[in-house]
Amino acid sequence: MRVIPDENQPSAAIEIPLEKPLPDYDLEELEQPTPRDVDGILVTQGFRDLVDDARGVLTELIAALPPKPQSSKEVLDIELTTPSPHPLEIAQLTGAICPTEDEVYRPGLWIVLRDLAARPKAPLPESTLRRISGIAAELVKRLQLA
Repeated sequence: MRVIPDENQPSAAIEIPLEKPLPDYDLEELEQPTPRDVDGILVTQGFRDLVDDARGVLTELIAALPPKPQSSKEVLDIELTTPSPHPLEIAQLTGAICPTEDEVYRPGLWIVLRDLAARPKAPLPESTLRRISGIAAELVKRLQLA
């Protein structure tokens, strides 16, 4: 999985290659010799179902508040305000052709998340990139993609 921040935009792309067969989606033969062979996988009903499920899980993960930091339970650990994360939107969610190091191609997911509250023409803050990485990792875990 890779998170690729856009240089001068408040957005980041996530590339998630499918690492193992997903029999529930009829996605068995993932490693392909050419990108054209992966195209055939990206148009199957099973892959479309995977994209639909990914959208549902992603929407849920984006709406959830990030976990609160652990406090030391000391009297001085008073939290007067709870910072809310910047709202993210799914700008793109589609199939991807993911090359590997050994010249094999795999289908994958390509996701672009945009921070709606960030300044235009400005890169995402590090805290938002960490949140996006956490969302992507949880998506991979819930859909059992790796």
